[in-house]
Amino acid sequence: MIKHLIRPLMKHSLIAATLLTSATSMASTRWDMATPYVDSIHHTQNIIQFANEVKQATDGELDIVVHSGASLIKHTEIPRAIRTRQVPIGEVFIGILGNSDPIYKLDNIPFLATNFEQAKALYQASKATLERKLDKDGMMLLYSVPWPPQGIYSQSPINTIEDIKGGKMRAYSPTLSRLSVLLDATPTTVQTVEIPQAFSTGIIDMMITSPTTGVSSQAWDYLDNYTDVQAWIPKNMVIVNKRAFKRLPKDIQTALVDAAANAEQRGWEMAQKETTEKTQQLADNGIAVAEPSDELMESLKSVGDVMAKEWAQEAGQEGKAILDAYQP
Repeated sequence: MIKHLIRPLMKHSLIAATLLTSATSMASTRWDMATPYVDSIHHTQNIIQFANEVKQATDGELDIVVHSGASLIKHTEIPRAIRTRQVPIGEVFIGILGNSDPIYKLDNIPFLATNFEQAKALYQASKATLERKLDKDGMMLLYSVPWPPQGIYSQSPINTIEDIKGGKMRAYSPTLSRLSVLLDATPTTVQTVEIPQAFSTGIIDMMITSPTTGVSSQAWDYLDNYTDVQAWIPKNMVIVNKRAFKRLPKDIQTALVDAAANAEQRGWEMAQKETTEKTQQLADNGIAVAEPSDELMESLKSVGDVMAKEWAQEAGQEGKAILDAYQP
């Protein structure tokens, strides 16, 4: 008799536990987020805050777990991982997709946008096209945040474009190699970790990179000058798998989009602060930080115009439309 009573009770208890577990799992969705940079980088710091805001705004119903420093997926593989739903969300350097479509190369065109205001205008002019490209591949743009602008590091002061000619320029991308050639400098491939030795051994005598890289590589140990030309201001973007987004309840979608808007605004402010702080660190450590002369900037922008035209030809009508809409 007791066995007959216990079995139904156990059955009901198991059903109740199953329903409770199912309800809990439905109420909470975990998203693993792949990011390529370490926690100290302003992009990652911003993402961590973004994830916390999403969790708070959704009462824990959407939990974005940030995997920084390429600990989950290598940087170059993140776009494909999101497209194939290996992960629902991630961050990438926009230019890393340049081989799949020239639109992604836009913010790496030298001297097209030389301050944050122009970078924002270029972003607005290209954002709809960028979103269409991502949508075609089953992805969705949540937000985009810039890096600090790129300046010229050199052994000797750079006052005119003549001071660049004949130099040995560090190059880490086809864009920089092309720029070096147009500046009559010799491009030499040097990775970030090799910079100090390359300068010390005379392999290169100038480079174009951000204040962040200058500080992290302790540029004051091997060169004396930094000319703040703000050659270009590249960006990262946080993207999500479109199907994963659509599977979220409408209120969770809204909370995610709202948090992304906050992250974009905050990230641009963080990038500007990073630029100011790292540039000051260069000066504090003995590097002569100089504003570019009008003559130098005029010459550099002429080179930039050549590269913009080359890019527009590669990008076709879409590229031309973006450049026409861009009002710096």
